[in-house]
Amino acid sequence: MAKLYFQYSTMNAGKSTLLLQAAYNYQERGMEPYLLTAAFDDRSGRGQIGSRIGIQTPADTFAENDDLFAKIQARIEHGPCACVFIDEAQFLSPDQVWQLARIVDDLKIPVMCYGLRVDFQGNLFPGSATLLALADEMREIRTICHCGKKATMVIRQDDQGRAITQGAQVQIGGNETYVSLCRRHWRQAVGDTA
Repeated sequence: MAKLYFQYSTMNAGKSTLLLQAAYNYQERGMEPYLLTAAFDDRSGRGQIGSRIGIQTPADTFAENDDLFAKIQARIEHGPCACVFIDEAQFLSPDQVWQLARIVDDLKIPVMCYGLRVDFQGNLFPGSATLLALADEMREIRTICHCGKKATMVIRQDDQGRAITQGAQVQIGGNETYVSLCRRHWRQAVGDTA
């Protein structure tokens, strides 16, 4: 039975590693997965899903206005597709999440989305909010704050290591830009002492 899955976390929890492992499991069993990642995220190279531990694989890309139902339907015309994997799912638009739900419901193909839940200001990404509303199954992938508690938030920092509290919701970066923290330490970092 096909389902829409959302596996979410903060930065550096291993989301891409888990995606690559799950896709490999499909391939190892002779089933073809279809991998997609955000077109503008080129940290591992354009059209690549990469992990901090050094593994990566080619993937197709999606842009903000792509019709993912049409894109995946076109992919199916070229051969079987056992599962769709979406990396950086927070960058999906709400319409694209609905398109993924249609893929599950109408084409009977499971869709596994991996992404961030909240941004550096503590706000839900629109794609993540829609996935939280529509996903058949959700799983939190856990990582830890420097204090040992579960990290649920992330700060964006400047080159001096100070938390940035203003700016565009989307800025591509890794360990040099983002730090995962528990809510208490996130509040301290952004100056929320009230």
